[in-house]
Amino acid sequence: MRCDEYQRFDATGLAELVRRGEISREELLEAALNAIERRNKALHAVVRLRAEKARLESRQMADDAFFAGVPTLAKDLLMGLSGEPLTSGSAALMSWCALEDAPLITRSRAAGLVIVGQSVTPELGLMGITEPRAFPHPVNPWREGYSPGGSSGGAAVAVASGMVPLALAGDGGGSIRIPASYCGLFGFKPSRGRVPLAPGVGEVWQGAVIEHAITRSVRDSAALLEQINGMTPAGPYPVLRETGYLAALASPAKPQRIALSLGEPLGRSLGTRVSAEVRAAVEKTAAYLADMGHEVEWCDPPVNGEALVESYLTLYLGHLAADLEWISRQTHTPVHRLAIEPSTRAIGRLGARLSARAYELAKREWFVAAGQMSDFHQRYDALVMPVTADTAPRLGELYPSGAREKLMGLLAIPGAAWLALKGGLLKRMAADALSRTPFTQLANFTGQPAMSVPMHIGANGLPIGVQIVGRLGEDKQLMQLAFALEQQENWQMHLPRQAFRVREG
Repeated sequence: MRCDEYQRFDATGLAELVRRGEISREELLEAALNAIERRNKALHAVVRLRAEKARLESRQMADDAFFAGVPTLAKDLLMGLSGEPLTSGSAALMSWCALEDAPLITRSRAAGLVIVGQSVTPELGLMGITEPRAFPHPVNPWREGYSPGGSSGGAAVAVASGMVPLALAGDGGGSIRIPASYCGLFGFKPSRGRVPLAPGVGEVWQGAVIEHAITRSVRDSAALLEQINGMTPAGPYPVLRETGYLAALASPAKPQRIALSLGEPLGRSLGTRVSAEVRAAVEKTAAYLADMGHEVEWCDPPVNGEALVESYLTLYLGHLAADLEWISRQTHTPVHRLAIEPSTRAIGRLGARLSARAYELAKREWFVAAGQMSDFHQRYDALVMPVTADTAPRLGELYPSGAREKLMGLLAIPGAAWLALKGGLLKRMAADALSRTPFTQLANFTGQPAMSVPMHIGANGLPIGVQIVGRLGEDKQLMQLAFALEQQENWQMHLPRQAFRVREG
């Protein structure tokens, strides 16, 4: 199977070819490995291949598996493969191996996906860009020198460049939706608890993190979610397995009342300015929805954006401090000697100074927001707003500068972390980290399903996704909207193929 033939299809299309006997699973896998070999040297999406293990797993796969041997990538974060490295983008974990398969890995294999390797992530998944010190930085295939976003940046690059038709991904504050937007792909974050996390963790970031995938098509996302959803016996959320995600795409979405917003309450305290191109993308989406018969009107989400930003950063700090202690125990290395990035070390020191009271008060803001959005959805079925304030940034543009890293290094001085918290460093960190992407965290706080749909290409030739947030638990209805928009734009055949033509070497 030639590379251009392989890249012509989404995952469902490739599986249909296998079922019809037009290609074999072996040919399909070799096409993927060939595509990775050709493109990864320049794009740096894949941190490690597992070609021989993938070949063995492909041969052992059940003949009736839905995806029939379609190749995919696991993210090098949380998605453990038994006995294999899981570095989480960090030099501190370079020799650490997972003890067992994560539930998402087990279910993806049962669904017929073959895991050919692992995609790169920022250190511990902490940033909305993917620029870890431990690995080469993935390059947005739409334009050399630009970032794919993060933390599922490697996954997005692999899909947008045609290495794999879909890639497993995770989202704790926009980490599926941001790279999907920057790379012209479909990125769906399911409702909280819909997809169980790795063994031994139950929930990550107080339930903000959930895993799924970045895909070229809505039908691939729906089909995968149908295969992997539902609680595990030890999971913290009693979310039963559902079916009917693919079937829902066959029925048009009922007329809905949809709110339209530029997300001003979420970005106000950070000084966020939405570009004219992003506004155009949001308005274009609204026009499509209105033409479909939906009632669309301007209305901002009724939340306190500044309080949510501070809450998010507080829990982010606390969790990182706990993660560093866990890494210390796993690697038998004192925290102060871990091989981690300066910004990670500084944030961990701040987190270690947080009180349990501050942590709990921060979490309560999430419940306030959940109640406010529940009331909001009594009136509106969905909320349309930006994913990011602009198109993809340049590589290095958003990584902490050398001067900022030196400033963070001062936190090693006894008492400095406490003084930094009191002196407002948290707010400055929030502005640095979130001013370009303040719109995606809301759905992680509230647990609502949310997605990035690739609705526009800016004048600079870079794609722009538009975010749509649905009611908690109504993932199918959101997928229906996405599928209808996909028919209008035909992005599955248009946008990714444009990306493929950017780099043919």
